[in-house]
Amino acid sequence: MSKLLSIKTLGELKATGYKSRSVKEELRDNLTIQLQKKEGGFEGIVGYEDTVIPDLQTAILSRHNILLLGLRGQAKTRIARLLVNLLDEYVPYIEGSELFDDPLAPISWYGSSQIEIHGDKTPIGWIHRSERYTEKLATPDVTVADLIGDVDPIKAATLKLTYSDERVLHFGLIPRAHRGIFVINELPDLQARIQVSLFNILQEKDIQIRGFKLRLPLDIQFVFTANPEDYTNRGSIVTPLKDRIESQILTHYPRSVEISRKITQQEASLTESQKANIEADGLVKDLVEQIAFEARNSEYIDKKSGVSARLTISSYENLISNAERRMLINGEKNTFVRISDFLGVIPAITGKIELVYEGELEGPAKVANILLGKAIKTLMLQYFPDPEKAKKSKKANPYGAVTAWFGDANNLALVDGLPAREYKEALNSVNGLKDVVKSFHPKLSENQQLLLMEFILHGLAEFSQLNKGFLDNGFAFSDMFDSLFNLQPDDDDDLDLDNDRY
Repeated sequence: MSKLLSIKTLGELKATGYKSRSVKEELRDNLTIQLQKKEGGFEGIVGYEDTVIPDLQTAILSRHNILLLGLRGQAKTRIARLLVNLLDEYVPYIEGSELFDDPLAPISWYGSSQIEIHGDKTPIGWIHRSERYTEKLATPDVTVADLIGDVDPIKAATLKLTYSDERVLHFGLIPRAHRGIFVINELPDLQARIQVSLFNILQEKDIQIRGFKLRLPLDIQFVFTANPEDYTNRGSIVTPLKDRIESQILTHYPRSVEISRKITQQEASLTESQKANIEADGLVKDLVEQIAFEARNSEYIDKKSGVSARLTISSYENLISNAERRMLINGEKNTFVRISDFLGVIPAITGKIELVYEGELEGPAKVANILLGKAIKTLMLQYFPDPEKAKKSKKANPYGAVTAWFGDANNLALVDGLPAREYKEALNSVNGLKDVVKSFHPKLSENQQLLLMEFILHGLAEFSQLNKGFLDNGFAFSDMFDSLFNLQPDDDDDLDLDNDRY
């Protein structure tokens, strides 16, 4: 490659025997080599190894334009950007050409005239693959001039040319993406009349600008992204355009907590001090992911809108930061994430879910707390016996001593900023709580033990064995029946009978 980069004229390029390839041939040939070497490609894309990636590779081998169709937060744009890695590292172009004309196959007036004037002495340059990627977010204000081009009156006046001369044209984004990858994100947001302007480019390679009919054989790999929601809510892809996009590939959300967790840990932006000083157990990491899974199946959330992977990433960052905030306030050198730290996750959830009517009635904050509760209930069964079955079983109830302690008119408040020593003392004050953890998870560090002790309290509350009250800065646990009997008349409206909490 270094030898090629030293080539500065068309004649020198021809002498090397260099042969031009179309963008789609480049992608195909380089993917072929990658597959033969059994190299992964698409680094950072997790969970698509058996679904989206094979479909994408098939489309590239078929030299197709591609539509990535999926809900928000499914890595559609990232996939499109990674296609650049399948391009040749450098390709030659005629220096000064705004369309980066191929020296062996120029398409613009400028490129052709340079070769006609200079012949084999035509100066050439080399363009890196990173510069051969163009991306445009489709918005209602995008015009044909933005994408295709327009007549430039200033250029006409400066060069003293008539408007019939091709040199007065100002090319838009698509012609300037010649010999590269062009991505339009959220295609349905593009007005129908603008979508129509893409017909000929995709099929016949013609572009029309203010009456000019130019036969420009543009060499472009088109990638479009779209959200299925847009077909009914904001717009649609016009049928003839869909017909011209050869491959439509469906993306999806992670299909397991393990995959979702891997994505979150890969994408979360943490400082070195956060990584060094704040311990996050596997339980809290899984709990973050389970919230997203509960949200995608919640009756309060619009399923057509989807729940982005950004929800878990932002939630995890907030979770760590909430623990860090407590550590800094209490003057501690290190800490670990607690269940009570999930109060800091609520703002990361409320901004990333679109509620249906029932959800709007509840309010975003309450829906977020409901999702957290359901996630705790799901994971409780993975770590400990089912509290409902344990209560009905003829065998000794492992939670009996815990519920009995609260039944003796005891209660427990776990506030957000509780120092480590007070947090430990509070949990150890509950009779039988440590014994439950030890009996089912005997080999744990002290931090993990305390985390599971708090987790049991939240889990018992979700299974209606305890009452959990929401404080401004934490949670309060008490006996279920005592809390019901002591309700004041004005408290009836605040009682959530479905979740047994107020």
